[in-house]
Amino acid sequence: MIKKKSRTLVREKKHMRIRNRLSGTSTRPRLSVFRSNKHMYAQVIDDEAANTLVAASTTEKAVKSELKYTDDVEAAKYLGTVIAKRTLEKGISEVVFDRGGFIYQGKIKALADAAREEGLKF
Repeated sequence: MIKKKSRTLVREKKHMRIRNRLSGTSTRPRLSVFRSNKHMYAQVIDDEAANTLVAASTTEKAVKSELKYTDDVEAAKYLGTVIAKRTLEKGISEVVFDRGGFIYQGKIKALADAAREEGLKF
């Protein structure tokens, strides 16, 4: 009988492989993305100092009020623009993109493209 691993375990293993190759610095922090079934979260992290510089999610009142749904591609695009604006306000223009083990399509791709359109470089 074939036993399949759960999707969560597969994603977490991919994420650990990705994280072994990249990390954020103070000059070029890491843009980390996580998505659950209902919401998306994005944060810009300086791994050397171990602190979060900028964060945004669809659970915030300001973001949620602009969206009809918090779990679709449109929500991901809006979150990408929000995180890019907040990051640029902090004076950070270049980041390393950490997709969190998720496949680069759909919501993750929409968030990344929207952040690039706002002027964030990665």
